[in-house]
Amino acid sequence: MKTRIAFQKIASIVVLLCCFSVTSQQPYGTNEYIEKANQLTAKNLDSAIYYLKKGIVHYSIEKDTINLINSMCQLSGLYDNVLDYGKSYDGYWEALILADESNDDISKARIYQELGWLYTAYRKEEESLRYFNMSLELKKKLVEEKKISRDYLVSNYFAIVNCYRVNHNYVMAKTYLDSCELSLKKISPNKKSYYVETEKGYFDAVAGNYEKALSKLNETKLFFEEKNPSYLTVVHFLMGEVYRFRGEYDQAIKNYKESLRFSEMYNKHLGYKLFNYEELSKLYYDQNNFKEAYFYKDKAQALNESIFGRKSINHKHLFEIKDRYRLQKEKEKALLKEIKIEKLEDQKRIGFLQNILMGVVVIFMFLYGVLFFRNLRRKHKLEKQKTNEVMMLKNRELTASALQLIEKEEFISKLKQNISKSDAVDTKAIHNMLKGFQNTPGGNWKEFEARFTSINESFYEKIRAKYPNLGQTDLKLCALVKLGFSSKEMSSLLGITIESVHTSRYRLRKKLNLQKGENLIDFMATI
Repeated sequence: MKTRIAFQKIASIVVLLCCFSVTSQQPYGTNEYIEKANQLTAKNLDSAIYYLKKGIVHYSIEKDTINLINSMCQLSGLYDNVLDYGKSYDGYWEALILADESNDDISKARIYQELGWLYTAYRKEEESLRYFNMSLELKKKLVEEKKISRDYLVSNYFAIVNCYRVNHNYVMAKTYLDSCELSLKKISPNKKSYYVETEKGYFDAVAGNYEKALSKLNETKLFFEEKNPSYLTVVHFLMGEVYRFRGEYDQAIKNYKESLRFSEMYNKHLGYKLFNYEELSKLYYDQNNFKEAYFYKDKAQALNESIFGRKSINHKHLFEIKDRYRLQKEKEKALLKEIKIEKLEDQKRIGFLQNILMGVVVIFMFLYGVLFFRNLRRKHKLEKQKTNEVMMLKNRELTASALQLIEKEEFISKLKQNISKSDAVDTKAIHNMLKGFQNTPGGNWKEFEARFTSINESFYEKIRAKYPNLGQTDLKLCALVKLGFSSKEMSSLLGITIESVHTSRYRLRKKLNLQKGENLIDFMATI
């Protein structure tokens, strides 16, 4: 039973693969050797193989890659029809190497699809779907580039439908069957594929719609009787399945035998022979016709052994797939590696000298960078030092100017006192005159502050940022402390008493969070 189910998958896939080689959708080229082989396939298989091999030799000598690939694919397809999977597999991989070397994407897409069928025959469903999808993606690109027609996509979707169907994943199979229909409608609203209709008939039977299924299959039978009689092998097999589902075993047996007759008549779709044998054996057994049941069981076992037995070449390919394309690529990589090694050996000295030169350049650049940054830092340091010296000089000038203001104010104050003591002069008139020369304490400070700010631009910004709670009086006091004024000089500039200056200094220290041992003047010098 397991053998029958396994071969059911393989046979379905192989037959459907071969059916596409004769559809109207076939976009690949032909030649005189392929045409001659097609005429002889049903009559004399060996002669058909002979002509295809002859074509391969001829186009190899002529270096006609396109016809060579077509002939190789045709021969591999023929081997696939007669269940010689090993030779079919080898032929497709050799064709793929040629297609890859010639950048023939159309042939590559074709071969990927064929390999997908073969990997499914080898029971490698994941690999099968991988190659089907590789073919599909490449064909989509070619359709967009208008290098091939949309018919190509239908064949690819059809292949994926069968891959899922034989694995009983009917949900995915139906999804891709819908993709077939959608692609056909994009080609033409009335476009119809009888290969797709055959699959639709089978799915109708799976859904229990037997009358609808038989109606579609009878319609496709009429079409293939005229256009492609060899495909009746598939149609009659599926009709046998529908009758078996319905329980009409006599009709089922009749169709299974018709499927066998057409496969032997046209020497195609031979994969269905084993499946027909298995089904006939089972049905005869259920009818207690043990003689016929044994007869077909014996035929099934003999055919199965010839294909997948231990002594069969196909058995070896089934478990040890020879990835010729991969091996070829590995050889090419190995050859390129050897060439690279030779070049590296030839350029070893040059490379060594280049490394030394590069090392010298790097060291030179490093030393230049060190010297450059050191010089930059020294220059920056000198500029900063020069700036500080200029600022100190200006601050000294500012201090001297402030002291002159203080001396002027003190002189005027003493003069007022002396004049007040004398009775010989007009005291009031002189006092009014002196007021014109004497600045108010506020005026003195404004003049001082304007000059201080111009010299020490960032002083107030820094101290406000660090101590935002300082008031105007505190800021004035900070400026005077920075310039080293005494309490007496501060009182004169600010217009307050010395006691007030001391009190202000005390409060300032608290706001600055200075400890008892910290000097206020030294602290201001750091800002």
